[in-house]
Amino acid sequence: MTLPVVITPAGEALVGPSDAEVADRVGLATTPSAKFYDLVVIGGGPAGLGAAVYGASEGLRTVLVEQRATGGQAGQSSRIENYLGFPDGVSGAQLTDRARRQATKFGAELLTTREVTGLEVHGPARTVRFSDGTAIHAHAVILATGVAYRQLRAPGVNELTGLGVFYGSALTEATGCAGQDVYIVGGANSAGQAAVYLSRAANSVTILVRAPSLRKSMSHYLVEQIEKIPKITVRTCTEIAEAHGDGHLERLTLRDSNTGSTEVVPAQWLFVFIGAAPLTGWLDGVVHRDERGFVLAGPDLAAGGEQVAGWPLDRAPYHLETSVPGIFAAGDVRAESAKRVASAVGEGAMAVMLVHRYLERA
Repeated sequence: MTLPVVITPAGEALVGPSDAEVADRVGLATTPSAKFYDLVVIGGGPAGLGAAVYGASEGLRTVLVEQRATGGQAGQSSRIENYLGFPDGVSGAQLTDRARRQATKFGAELLTTREVTGLEVHGPARTVRFSDGTAIHAHAVILATGVAYRQLRAPGVNELTGLGVFYGSALTEATGCAGQDVYIVGGANSAGQAAVYLSRAANSVTILVRAPSLRKSMSHYLVEQIEKIPKITVRTCTEIAEAHGDGHLERLTLRDSNTGSTEVVPAQWLFVFIGAAPLTGWLDGVVHRDERGFVLAGPDLAAGGEQVAGWPLDRAPYHLETSVPGIFAAGDVRAESAKRVASAVGEGAMAVMLVHRYLERA
């Protein structure tokens, strides 16, 4: 049997379809309408969506390119409670869906299931190449590709991924957690938000962190919220040594990082939030990156005030501009970014302002 099988609203059965085939059947654009744009935004998370909204609303012919679906990691967040204007909180899916609709309302094109594999400079034009060999061109490019979840390196985890072990909040799996024991690995806001959300139905939620406290890595409001929920337990200085299960997660072996002692606990669900890394290998030889692969921009390009190597203009790079004029970085992919939804949206908007400045002087 070939899986998955997708039944479209029109009743058509798609057997083992590609992402592009599914996107096409549900009405998502996968093919650009033009060859040349004022602005290409690469990445559909909060930074990319923010750039698309502001670029299109300010008259730039804008196209956003996303490899999978818009939203990024923020789109999987169960509840964002510290985003300006939403005092009761908002799910990541709701927030990014509104942003997507807002961008298209202003005329931005949104392309999904398109993998970008290259970025080239040809005089005043910037060329974005896709995995299928096609390309589009623009006056300016904003890199907003975000980051990808780091993998948990413990025996048994890979074999049980998707079978009780998930990276991110996996809201589609939340109903299956009802009345069961859930473990969450990670000490940042995304882990805390998932714990609060899952505690509504789960029998228990245990947050595992290697650090001695949550307070250095998690927002104060979220730490206080977690402390008030009886179902949530925080185990510090603890890591996963092994995952066990036959067809689905059944147990975890936990290790105390101070003493080295281990303990086997029953667990049906494990959600992993252990940080992320940028997927920027395709930018080799194009823009400067730091040792971890994050894109350097603005003042971070020239630590100590020295001249940026290879910079061709008589002005310094703008604040979010990379080592190539007209190519900007926004959101989590940028080195030293704040790694927050609000700051990513703000950087997307700010990058558009700097694109206008770049175009005026080009």
